[in-house]
Amino acid sequence: MTTIAVLGKGRVGGNLATALTRAGHEVTTAGRTPGAAAAAARTARIVINATPGAGSLDRLTALREELRGKILVDVSNATADGPDGLPGDLIHPGSSLAERLQEALPDTHVVKTLNTMLFPVMTAPAALAQAPDAFLSGDDPQAKQTVRELLADLGRREEWITDLGGIRTARATEAAILFVPHVIRTSGFAPFALSIAR
Repeated sequence: MTTIAVLGKGRVGGNLATALTRAGHEVTTAGRTPGAAAAAARTARIVINATPGAGSLDRLTALREELRGKILVDVSNATADGPDGLPGDLIHPGSSLAERLQEALPDTHVVKTLNTMLFPVMTAPAALAQAPDAFLSGDDPQAKQTVRELLADLGRREEWITDLGGIRTARATEAAILFVPHVIRTSGFAPFALSIAR
């Protein structure tokens, strides 16, 4: 059992919190209010950022002390919305939210994952016709191993997890969000994920 704080009570955060609780972890959730987020992060070993990516950098930088020495699992994508409310452009072109978080929080182990799929697939990978890859980006091998174990608790087999390397590789998976609005406009909100066919 691991103590986990999920920051964000929307569809993504709620879905992850429910699944991780079901897997036997002690999970606390917190909304966007600084006091609640700080209290949740302070007592957790792992903190999951499921807040809207556009405001995540400021929100999490304010929790620098609470996040010191913790693993921060970032599942968000920092995008500016297009006219239809779907992701239209990257807020950190030439970089990524995960990289910016790691720079701002040098004493925190940032791991990027689960940001290349719609939220239902994060906790039900076997529901798709082809099991999707969950990509890992992060500089600390032990932190990534811990996140691998969490992904297994969410129903992922080892061969469905691809370690891309250091945190800089997160810019590739975050840029993949630009596929999403086009797929949704074509096929609707049916669950899907980006994956590598082998």
